[in-house]
Amino acid sequence: MAHPATVPSAPMFTVQANELQVGYDAHGSGPPVILLHSATSSGREDFAAQLPLFARGFRCYLPDARGHATTPWDARLGFSTEMLVEDLGAFADALSLDTFHLLGFSMGAMTALTFATRHPERVRTLIVIGITTEREPRASVARRLMDPEWIDRNDPARAGILARRHDPYQGTDAWRNLLPAISEDVRTQPLLSSRDLRGADAPALVAVGDRDPFTPVDHAWGLARTLPDGRLLVVPDCPHEVVSRRPGLFNEAAAAFYRSTEEIADDRAGR
Repeated sequence: MAHPATVPSAPMFTVQANELQVGYDAHGSGPPVILLHSATSSGREDFAAQLPLFARGFRCYLPDARGHATTPWDARLGFSTEMLVEDLGAFADALSLDTFHLLGFSMGAMTALTFATRHPERVRTLIVIGITTEREPRASVARRLMDPEWIDRNDPARAGILARRHDPYQGTDAWRNLLPAISEDVRTQPLLSSRDLRGADAPALVAVGDRDPFTPVDHAWGLARTLPDGRLLVVPDCPHEVVSRRPGLFNEAAAAFYRSTEEIADDRAGR
């Protein structure tokens, strides 16, 4: 999860998608890539270290998930991976993106991975970071980190960050409803099976920090091995936040992945 304490600026763009007013930023030119952020964060924060590189070769779209930063939604009305997957499809449709590269981190990675299993024909390439298809340890870690009372007692600075990130668009203390809803989704969301994963046939890169409390390395290895065209990146001496903690290494690996799959991605774009 990102930690900058800045108040979210107005989104560069908004679009109506799946009955939401989705706030998003867009940078660069070239083939489209949609970047999906982690739980409690925003695209502009999670991927700040990737945009200078990615925007040189791609048109980068960074939507805020429902209930996060600049996309208003009351999590008391529901919050689930199923909703996020539907939101992604509607967002791409609203922008007339028939096919696109897809990258997700943590919560965004689960959204991206699930979407790729259901709509493989729309995904040119897939990068997922810090995700496992197993229930644990994700659920146990999320239950602690998504507990507003625990945050108030043990990490008041994070409470201030969450307020500054979400309150301007979601309303005062809306994050206190969002976090338990995210935790409950992690606890109850249907798990992707090996059969599901074999349907995601786009070239895929699975990235994980070797000290990720959410995703053990062997889980990431199993995911990469099960995907039809999977590759594995294990980032040394790194926790969950691969994109911000080790951006140089991740960016280099991502660039190599995109170069090596360019011809396949072009073919998938035209199919």
